[in-house]
Amino acid sequence: MKKIAILMLVLIIAVSCKQQQTKDMAANTKNTIEQQPAETIYQFKVKTLTDEDFDFATLKGKKVMIVNTASKCGLTPQYKDLQNLYDTYKDKGFVIVGFPANNFAQQEPGTNKEIAEFCQQNYGVTFPMMAKISVKGDDMHPVYQFLTKKEKNGYQDSEVTWNFQKYLLDENGKLVKAIPPKTLPTDSVIVDWITGS
Repeated sequence: MKKIAILMLVLIIAVSCKQQQTKDMAANTKNTIEQQPAETIYQFKVKTLTDEDFDFATLKGKKVMIVNTASKCGLTPQYKDLQNLYDTYKDKGFVIVGFPANNFAQQEPGTNKEIAEFCQQNYGVTFPMMAKISVKGDDMHPVYQFLTKKEKNGYQDSEVTWNFQKYLLDENGKLVKAIPPKTLPTDSVIVDWITGS
């Protein structure tokens, strides 16, 4: 009788330990899934307005602003502020990358060549400008899928609401902030982020 009681006790302890092991394994798996590193901007290679290759990996260690632009928008004068911001901080580890897009009221109808000429002639743009893409909808470019989907960027879901929406990425290529289109590039929220104030 004693042997049976001891055997039952050993069996209960063994089952209990096995259940705990299973729980621990499930918790560890969940933590692994939740802590999977988000993607970074460095995985992307795109084309510039002049059809050259642009590798985001070349921007490692820099703070990056990505902005969707348009030539015939009420916010188009932001090009001037973007250029001033770039001129001020380009030698201090900051870069702006522009993506022309025709998603909003067809306000970027031009070809890549026409867009390049417009930017140069009207605003003296020297920050990197990429080839025209789509920033929303079924044909959304992979860079913008990364910027707008939390499952990819690890930060937040967002939607590009208009031209000149700004996305800020830290020195490790991780998304840290989405800035609404009407917020000027010279706004303190952006400048303070660049300078670390």
